[in-house]
Amino acid sequence: MYLVDANVLIEAKNRYYAFDIAPGFWEWVHEAHQNGLVGSIEAVRNELLRGDDDLADWARVHTTFFRPIDQATAQHFAPLSQWASSRNFTSAALTGFTGDHADFQLVAHARAHGHTVVTHERSSPHSRKRVLIPDACMAMDVSTSDTFQMLRATGARLGLL
Repeated sequence: MYLVDANVLIEAKNRYYAFDIAPGFWEWVHEAHQNGLVGSIEAVRNELLRGDDDLADWARVHTTFFRPIDQATAQHFAPLSQWASSRNFTSAALTGFTGDHADFQLVAHARAHGHTVVTHERSSPHSRKRVLIPDACMAMDVSTSDTFQMLRATGARLGLL
């Protein structure tokens, strides 16, 4: 399964897969979720609900797309925190990553369930001011993907109406 980061949905909504010009993308996301291929977590939903836009409305309607954190996920919080603390991140970077933050939970959930994280973030192993998802995933042996790799790997076809 592909676990989608908030930035993937936000970027899609704001740019190339806007609801008004590419409804096929959102239909595909819904169908792919129904088929167990794509989803996300509740912390991502909470980020999306902070907006007052079509994406927040979409997140309100598609509640099952967002999975709750479970015990299997929680078992990976300590190792992920230990990895982050062992690096030279600033205290602000650690505070912004750990705990109830979506990126932290997304990586732990993916690790617990063998999922691939879909994000637009790029690895920057020497970053100190921000813990980036690809670097945390690499440390936790979690695969990453971008939107287009996910679409190709799942055989998505977004045709015109």
